[in-house]
Amino acid sequence: MKILVTGGLGFIGSHTVVELQNKGYDVVIVDDLSNASIEVLDGIESITSKRPEFVKLDLREVTGVQKLFNNYKDIMGVIHFAASKAVGESVEKPLMYYENNIVPLINILKELDKKEKSHFIFSSSCTVYGQASVMPITEEALIQVALSPYGNTKQIGEEIITDVTKVSNISAVLLRYFNPIGAHESALIGELPLGMPQNLVPFITQTAIGLRKELSVFGDDYNTPDGTCVRDYIHVVDLAKAHVAALNRLIKEENSDKVETFNVGTGKGSSVLEVIKAFEKVSNTKLPYKMVDRREGDITEAYASTTKANDVLGWKAELSLEDALASAWKWEQKVRNS
Repeated sequence: MKILVTGGLGFIGSHTVVELQNKGYDVVIVDDLSNASIEVLDGIESITSKRPEFVKLDLREVTGVQKLFNNYKDIMGVIHFAASKAVGESVEKPLMYYENNIVPLINILKELDKKEKSHFIFSSSCTVYGQASVMPITEEALIQVALSPYGNTKQIGEEIITDVTKVSNISAVLLRYFNPIGAHESALIGELPLGMPQNLVPFITQTAIGLRKELSVFGDDYNTPDGTCVRDYIHVVDLAKAHVAALNRLIKEENSDKVETFNVGTGKGSSVLEVIKAFEKVSNTKLPYKMVDRREGDITEAYASTTKANDVLGWKAELSLEDALASAWKWEQKVRNS
């Protein structure tokens, strides 16, 4: 069974490729290397003892995507990660985000639409819920007006997929991620942001190792137990396994609708300060941090209801916040010392 993984050398994509290969799938990775390193292929091969096929391609190029599917006529499913994902950058460069995140999706769906049957897993986000009024957030929560072009591209992407599946042989699963963190236990692959990190945990590990002077905590006056924002932090390996579960569900035709949606989180919220304290514990390191003003666009809290994913998808997050932080720290140390 050949599976195409777009953005497969990125943080979540590379971990998902590992889990797919561990389950016996043949994987073709497509990546334009704009935010990933070719060396990640070596890490995947070292972990799984198998090197996935790799194609360097900008998925905005229509003829390139057509050629890809002509060369790999036996592709049975696509897991689509390839997208720009920094909220702040999307506000500054909206046209770039709409082009990068929507055009490749359309190009891929056009090719899948030509097949008798195909399976599509979409990398979506809990940003579609905005600041939900009820916690934990279920899949039935209202979709809010997007707070950024990035968030809007996820909403638009979901709508496009839903419309296309109504009139095609494509079956799809929309996975709404909460906050992926951590690294593979081998420390052979992990999160390696280019430039300034956009997420909390890489900022923590880079500060701990001395790359950053101190960590900024954006706001301490939120309506939460300690005043800092609360998020649902999920280990990237658990998240990767959710993709395999979703793909298996489609292949076995166990899906009840042409499009199904699942929240992928732990079901538990952790505040920024709780994450800092947990990191200090697992790393035995004192982390310098300071409180600064709130960051525009940040919501107070978001954590998932995982009941549907647990019961319907048969998937459950198994690794703890401490497991994720320890693996992220191990990865950071390896990167800086290699």
